[in-house]
Amino acid sequence: MAPKGKGKEQIWPYKITIGICAMHRKATSKPMKAIMKKIVDFYGQWVDFFIFPENTIINEPVENWPLCHCLISFHSTDFPLKKAIEYAKLRQPYIINNLERQYDLLDRRTVFKILSEEGIEHPRHGYVSRGRPNEPDTELVEHADHIEVNGEVFNKPFVEKPISSEDHNVYIYYPSSVGGGSQRLFRKINNRSSWYSPKSEVRKEGSYIYEEFIPADGTDVKVYAVGPYYAHAEARKAPGLDGKVERDADGKEVRYPVILSSKEKQIAKQIVNAFGQTVCGFDLLRANGKSYVCDVNGFSFVKTSTKYYEDTAKILGNQIVRYYAKFKNWKLPPDMPQPPILDLGLGDDPPMITTPSGKLMELRCVIAVIRHGDRTPKQKMKLIVTDQRFFDLFEKYEGYKKNEIKMKKPNQLMEVLELARALVLEKQQERRSIISKLRESTDDEQIHNLEHEMEVCEEEMKKWEQMRTVLEMYAFGEACFLVLA
Repeated sequence: MAPKGKGKEQIWPYKITIGICAMHRKATSKPMKAIMKKIVDFYGQWVDFFIFPENTIINEPVENWPLCHCLISFHSTDFPLKKAIEYAKLRQPYIINNLERQYDLLDRRTVFKILSEEGIEHPRHGYVSRGRPNEPDTELVEHADHIEVNGEVFNKPFVEKPISSEDHNVYIYYPSSVGGGSQRLFRKINNRSSWYSPKSEVRKEGSYIYEEFIPADGTDVKVYAVGPYYAHAEARKAPGLDGKVERDADGKEVRYPVILSSKEKQIAKQIVNAFGQTVCGFDLLRANGKSYVCDVNGFSFVKTSTKYYEDTAKILGNQIVRYYAKFKNWKLPPDMPQPPILDLGLGDDPPMITTPSGKLMELRCVIAVIRHGDRTPKQKMKLIVTDQRFFDLFEKYEGYKKNEIKMKKPNQLMEVLELARALVLEKQQERRSIISKLRESTDDEQIHNLEHEMEVCEEEMKKWEQMRTVLEMYAFGEACFLVLA
């Protein structure tokens, strides 16, 4: 159907059809529907869209797929990317996200190789390949607090990621000086995004990429790019921090708006061009005044932002209409909505300060805590204990006579250390039991109760782990003592 108005049929004879070729759950997601609705609202006189039926994508040959002028297609679990490439070669539509280059995003080694070629900062890393065709197995030597990958040393903490970017089981290994163990990240399950495990040994089966751990103050930045000159950024609590997902009143993960620096905007442009993905996302870690790209994702959308939906719709709609106006030699519609004014990163940056640790951070506010300073503060750790074994200790050293006991002798502190170690093991077993019940349960109320039990258990476990660590480090020092009262 041509746009209304005398003589406009000759200017723009028919609508351009946009085909959404993706798995149903992605093609009908809230962000995708919101963006396509905005495109129709803004450019409905010149474009329209439809969604490829999932059954057609999976079961029909590409010759039977519906025709479109412009193709928006992206890989996700179970999506036949190879068939989409065959369709694009057969029908030659205008493609928003390069299909062949989406294979690059499925291998973390390839992602880091491209980042390196583009001069984009990323974590120092090494690969371990096992059982992959046409590739020799990599030599890995494991020590208590570091590993050697092909002769390169990675001290703990370090990050272990599967080579396949579709595998989200990422582990962070900690040094023995902080208690050892590992934090195991995974796709969110209810309000959890990671668990702590006492196991400190790296995985011995499969292929992995090992990265130097970047201390990013407990947050990571998610960047969503639309074309080379538009990027929306949000920060969230890092999943490796404590594994708890912060949610708002609507049940959505809490995100915080982030102002990108000129350098970070340039990184977004480089990634869009280097990977051939008009719409994509990537993860940034900010540390020591630098921004490191630790992951690049395919077709990614902001979950809740009307402004982002409108901007994305205008950028994509404008890009498609302009392409066909030039390709078909049609006159560009004079009343076509224009895309947002693109921020090239040339404007004013937010105020930045250098912290005592050398990190460059954005200054948001100044908070002063003022107290007299005529005494040297003591290093204290206070705990409320209810375990019967502590009451037994209290009684053993005649605490009921004095209302308190002071334990300074090594054998006394060793008793408490052994008790703390036993409590840590008990809490770990309790947590494993709760996890097992969570995986088996389908009842919402029971799941809610189990999640509450998990939070209480983890808080208790962290308390005893802290006590164990303090006693292991200082139990035999002259200034260390324990008071039970």
